Amino acid sequence: MRKLKFLFRKALPKYTTVLLALLNVRIVVAQDFTTGIDEATGILTNTFDSVSNLILAIGAIVGLIGGIRCYIKWNTGDQDVTKAIMGWGGAVLFLVVAALTIRLFFGL
Repeated sequence: MRKLKFLFRKALPKYTTVLLALLNVRIVVAQDFTTGIDEATGILTNTFDSVSNLILAIGAIVGLIGGIRCYIKWNTGDQDVTKAIMGWGGAVLFLVVAALTIRLFFGL
């Protein structure tokens, strides 16, 4: 009697779910393999090209802001002008190298 209660209370819902999942499996017909790969390649190419251009634009804006900030520090006579130049220049260099690396890595 206990085994029947266990079967109906705990095991049956699990097995029913698995059985229904197996019965609902349908055959899916996908598009031609080469067509899908070509479409995915086109989408990735456009996306990474746009992202690369966006990174370069952000690098240009960061470079302008950094140049202005370093110029202001230099005119006010701050002692850490070289540190600011290295920080802003490193940020711009990183963004430019990241954009070029994306293009080279994906062959764009």
